[in-house]
Amino acid sequence: MEILAAHGTVLVVLAIIFGLYMTWGVGANDLANAMGTSVGAGAITMKQAIGIAIVFEFLGAVLAGGHVTTTIRKEIIDPTSIVGSPEILVYGMLAALLASAVWLMIASTKGWPVSTTHSIVGALVGFAVVGIGPEAVYWDKITSVVLSWIVSPLVGGTISFLLVMSTRILIFNTDNPLQNAKRYAPGYIFLVGFIISLVTIFKGLEHLHINLTTVQSFLLACAFGLCTATIGWLFIRNIKEDKQANRDFNFASVEKVFTPMMLFTACSMAFAHGSNDVANGIGPVAAVVSIVGSGGEVMQKSALPLWILLMGGGGIVLGLITLGYKVMQTIGKKITELTPSRGFCAELAAAITVVIASRTGMPVSTTHVLVGAVLGVGLARGVGALDLRVVFNIVISWLITLPVGAGLAMLFFFTLKGIFS
Repeated sequence: MEILAAHGTVLVVLAIIFGLYMTWGVGANDLANAMGTSVGAGAITMKQAIGIAIVFEFLGAVLAGGHVTTTIRKEIIDPTSIVGSPEILVYGMLAALLASAVWLMIASTKGWPVSTTHSIVGALVGFAVVGIGPEAVYWDKITSVVLSWIVSPLVGGTISFLLVMSTRILIFNTDNPLQNAKRYAPGYIFLVGFIISLVTIFKGLEHLHINLTTVQSFLLACAFGLCTATIGWLFIRNIKEDKQANRDFNFASVEKVFTPMMLFTACSMAFAHGSNDVANGIGPVAAVVSIVGSGGEVMQKSALPLWILLMGGGGIVLGLITLGYKVMQTIGKKITELTPSRGFCAELAAAITVVIASRTGMPVSTTHVLVGAVLGVGLARGVGALDLRVVFNIVISWLITLPVGAGLAMLFFFTLKGIFS
């Protein structure tokens, strides 16, 4: 208690610095994943990706980010056994932030799309094992998280595979692909608007204390989906067949239809990322602020200040701007060749998977979902369409992320404890 009273301000400042460092890493790695398909497919430029991220990342974090934040903060480890020594938890949260941030910086520099969720969960477990004791870890929760890491790429890949096959049946393998693309495109865009608005209604309106029945929620989501479908139709209705381009590239005109559609999936992916992955950076910051602000009380529930959510969103966008291009190249160019139609299917599949996971509170990895979705798109063209060497390197980086996060957190925990004690 005396340590918190003497060094409380310093510890909060460190939490903010480490939190910004961590969210910077989330932006450089995870948000780069989310934007990489759109940029790699040539649907949007880097500047447009940053603009979309600034708006929709913030909206996702503020409207729907709180639910997952509590999952990361309170359901991975049990801090109740150190009520008499709250500074131990503060050191642990700081160590977890710094460990995750360092690993994300290394991975982003190498262009490896690793999981920020892996990083922070591994770091929290590493701190808990040495700082509190192995019994403080909710191992059943860790098991469910590990299962979600296996399930999420499978679900993302399956959905993207089915979406690609649907575009082939309905559009590409028909006598008039452009006409059919214009006919069915509003339906795909409706799906984007419907899915994103539904999860926002379910979660975001909790903050506003607006209670809607399930039927009312679905009707409102349908209305929003129809609005986005109408906007999408206005974008694509005047696209004309370019016969010269079609000679050079069979479906050039059809791909032009999917280009504006990718704007919708890019927005939805940024929103989904903000709602799900902002927790990785701000959960430990919120815990430190809560403990110091309450004079050492380790509370099971505490309010999440808006400024922490905004800080998380800001750090993520900064990471995308400064170092995100390396991971974008891996996702958008190196796994498989992406066109606007393939990129659209991958992003829509990933958005559906991530928002469902966010709704249930399961801390899935956006990275796993999106890589799975891109793999699903590639597999729709056959295994030969994938660069298996790149896929192998990605899987290896996934496997080492959790133990590296845990090891670094143990090291930083003992260092911080030595400095302040």
